[in-house]
Amino acid sequence: MKKLVIAAGLLCLAGFAIIALAIGLPAEAGTHVLATLGGDGAVVAAAAGIALKDLREQQARIATNARSKFEEIKDDTPEVRAKEIESEFDAMMAEYDQLGAKMERLKKLEEAEERSNAPDPRRPRGDNGEQRGAGDDVDKPLDYKEVFAKAVRFGASSLAAEERSVLMTGRADVPTELRAQSVGTDAAGGYTVPEGFSGEIDKAMKAWGPMWDADIVRELNTATGNDLPWPTVDDTSQTGSLKAENAGVTDDGTGDVVFGQAMFNAYVYSTKMVRIPIELLQDSAFDMEALLNDLYGERLGRTANSVLTTGDGANKPKGIVVAAGAGKTAASATALASDELIDLLHSVDPAYRASPKCRWQFNDTTLASIRKLKDGQGNYLWQMGDVRTGEPDRLLAHPYSVNQAMANIGASARPIIFGDHSRYVVRKVRGFTVITLRERYAENFQVGMVGFKRFDGDLLNSQAVKALAMAAS
Repeated sequence: MKKLVIAAGLLCLAGFAIIALAIGLPAEAGTHVLATLGGDGAVVAAAAGIALKDLREQQARIATNARSKFEEIKDDTPEVRAKEIESEFDAMMAEYDQLGAKMERLKKLEEAEERSNAPDPRRPRGDNGEQRGAGDDVDKPLDYKEVFAKAVRFGASSLAAEERSVLMTGRADVPTELRAQSVGTDAAGGYTVPEGFSGEIDKAMKAWGPMWDADIVRELNTATGNDLPWPTVDDTSQTGSLKAENAGVTDDGTGDVVFGQAMFNAYVYSTKMVRIPIELLQDSAFDMEALLNDLYGERLGRTANSVLTTGDGANKPKGIVVAAGAGKTAASATALASDELIDLLHSVDPAYRASPKCRWQFNDTTLASIRKLKDGQGNYLWQMGDVRTGEPDRLLAHPYSVNQAMANIGASARPIIFGDHSRYVVRKVRGFTVITLRERYAENFQVGMVGFKRFDGDLLNSQAVKALAMAAS
C-alpha cells in the first residue's frame, strides 16, 4: 500500500508539473497546485527523494557501461569500429548528463515543496499559534508582488491608497521606488522592481552559466555604481635574509612592498525592448512574473555569463578566461593529452588549490574529450561522484563547471581553466530594474518593457587561475 501511495504521489507530481509547464509556469508551480488540491507534501517529498536515488543509480550504471564500452578500443581495433565505439560512448555520457539535469530539477522541486509548506510570516496567527486560512475572520494582508503586477498591467493610477502604500514600502527592510518618466503621468511611468522579484530574476540568470553564481565566484553587492578600487599585493617573491651579529638589516629598497589595484566599474546591460500585447497583460490568468523571469532571465543570463567568461576588459568586464595566467600550452592544436591537464593543475600554487572554490571550467564538448583521457597507469582522469551522498563528478580530485561560453578545442584557443574561482569578483549594483513604456507602443495595443542590470567582473590575481592554451597549429 505504501508503494502505491508513493507511486500515486509521483504520478500526480509529474502531471501537475507538466500542466504548469504547458501553461507557461515553472514546473515548481505544479507542487503548489498539488498542495492546493490536498496533496500530501510528505508523500511528494518522499517520492522525489526516491526518484533522486533511482536517478543516481542509473547514472552509476551508465558510467560503468560507458567505461566498459570505451575499454573495447584496442591498438588493433579498426578505425571505423573505434569511431563507432566513441560515438556510442558519447551517447551514453549524454544520457548521463541528461539524468544529472533531471536530478537538479528534482532538487529544485523538493525546495519548492518545502517553501510551499513553510509558514507565511505575513499571515496572522490565531491564539493557538496556527495560521489562519482564507476562510477565517482575519483578512489576508495584501501581497506586494500582486500589487506590483496590477500596477504594471493597469498603471499606478489604478491602485487604491492601501495598494500604493504596499508598493511604496515593498518589504520593510527594502524600500521600493515608484518613478515617473514624465512628471505627473502614471501612464508613462517606470517601475523599479521590488526586491523579492529581483531575487527571482537573479536565480534565473544563474542557470545560464557558473560565472553569475555566488557559489562559484566571489560576489560583491554595492548600493551605488561608483568606481570601486580593490587594493592588491603580491609579496610572494620576497623572503627574509640572514643578519650577521651586530650588523644592520638589509635596507636597499629591495624589501619594499609593492601594491596594486583592481578597479571595478558598473557597466549597464539591457535586455533590449520586450513588447507585450495588452490583451495578454489583462488576462487574469496570466503570470506576469513568470514571463519576465523567462524573457529577462534568459537574455541577461546569457549575456552576463558570456562577458564574465571571455570579456576583454575594454569598456566591459574582464572575463576569467582572458584574465587567467598562462598555465600550460598543449602540444597539439586539436587534441588534449592527460599529462597536459596534470601540468595545468600543478601550475597553480598549492595555496590556491586548497580553496573550496578551486575548480575546472570547460564547455560540454571539451568535457566529452576529457572523459576519454587516462593517466600513465590506465586510470581515467574523470571520476564519477558518489551516488550515495550526491558528491559531484570530479577531474583529478577537483570539481568542475560546464560553461558553454568557453571556446572549443582549437588552434590558439583557451578551452580549459583551473584555479581558485573565489579570486574572481563579480560586482553587482543593486537589483534588477525594469522600465515600462506605455504610450510609445499604444497604437499597437502593446506595452514595452526593458530590463537593466549593472555589474562588472575581474580576476584579482592571475596566479590564482591558470589556462590551458592549445598550440597555434
